[in-house]
Amino acid sequence: MTTWDAESFDRFEREGWAGRSDAYREGFARLTARFVAPLLDAAGVGPGTRLLDVGCGPGPVSAAALRRGAQVTAVDASPEMAALAAAAHPGLDVRVALLDALPFADGEFTAVTGNFVIHHLGDPAAGLAEVHRVLAPGGRAALTCWNQEAMRALALFGEAVAESGVARPAEAPETAPFLAGCDAAERPAAFCRLLDAAGFRDADVETVQLLHRVDPGQWWHDITAGTPVAGTVLHHLDAASRAAVRRVYDRKVAAHAVGDGFVALPAVALLGAATRAG
Repeated sequence: MTTWDAESFDRFEREGWAGRSDAYREGFARLTARFVAPLLDAAGVGPGTRLLDVGCGPGPVSAAALRRGAQVTAVDASPEMAALAAAAHPGLDVRVALLDALPFADGEFTAVTGNFVIHHLGDPAAGLAEVHRVLAPGGRAALTCWNQEAMRALALFGEAVAESGVARPAEAPETAPFLAGCDAAERPAAFCRLLDAAGFRDADVETVQLLHRVDPGQWWHDITAGTPVAGTVLHHLDAASRAAVRRVYDRKVAAHAVGDGFVALPAVALLGAATRAG
């Protein structure tokens, strides 16, 4: 059995985002931004909240929290993403930092949010422990993650690779460790257990789902240019293999056609929220 290498996974994630920040902002981030409002609601973000936005990307969570009157600090492991957030939101306090090694004092924030970042960590438990550490007693944490197979907007690409018969390049990790090995029915409870293990109380996980209406060719570009795993897979395939994957993707995505050249892809997330004990 292969031993999980958290350090290598984290290194892949840091290096894999290089050169993809603009494509992510213009593509995939348009989808993740649609989960911002329920995320902030779950964290109880409002006027005066001292919020830490971890894995901030180009800054949609931070921007929405600022509009609510919160005091916001944002961090991202990618210097490019942090630069995008800082440029888009002048005056926002943005740092380059790893979620499992946050440069803040214990109890510095009254809320922490992470929009689709926890499954980008090689050691999710360490990241949750850091979120717990920087929260003040009574503070709220809220984090989203994709619900794997149900997240058809993303699963289509991985299934296209598998069904094309193309060998998946070794340079691209198969999956993230967060909730790995859990089937769909088990994931909410497993998410709660991880929050409990990090020291939180009153953990709750809900399912949030929507349809992402998009041109299927544009979505292929959004995934392959704006996300590190898909981009790495394609980069290490020859032209014939890339074409084989695209043919299967085109066939599978066509099942979601809604007319006028668009598809409506199910996007399903788990939203976990919990409180640091007082």
